[in-house]
Amino acid sequence: MRLYSAKVPSIAQEVVRTLLSSKDIDLEDAGAQKEVVADVESVLRSYLEAERRVDEKTRDLLQRTGRGQNEFGKVREQLAEHEGIKVGDEMLDYLLDQVVAMLMHSSHVEEVYAEDVVLRRHMAPLFKKHMQVDTDVDTEVRAHIKHVKEGTTQWDIEYARALETVKRRRGLG
Repeated sequence: MRLYSAKVPSIAQEVVRTLLSSKDIDLEDAGAQKEVVADVESVLRSYLEAERRVDEKTRDLLQRTGRGQNEFGKVREQLAEHEGIKVGDEMLDYLLDQVVAMLMHSSHVEEVYAEDVVLRRHMAPLFKKHMQVDTDVDTEVRAHIKHVKEGTTQWDIEYARALETVKRRRGLG
């Protein structure tokens, strides 16, 4: 799963709408919904920026040390931990924790009625729905480059090129 910046507004709006409709939170006034949506967006964009920095540092470190791309995931996870974020399988839990913490501290949220676990249970399917796009995109990209041997430099180049094309076509840039 992957969080795309193009999906951030949709996720934020659905999260706030769902939490309000299930009476998990109450806002200070009618105009606060827009502010809480902006707060959720801010949490998600902050994560995306931190993830981008980790990815850059990972690529730089692998290049400087002459290590192969096959170590990207392991090194990325270590650098993410150092940066204070979670990536990979733990990303969803991390994002849910961050949004729950934001709700607890937001000046626009009057009251949080639900337990953390209930908030997470209501938000998780929304995140998964929007983040599942990554699997679909990967499947489509692999179908486009099935003629290239995976693990080669050519494959990396073709994958990146096809990925950019598919993302652009789906509006995920």
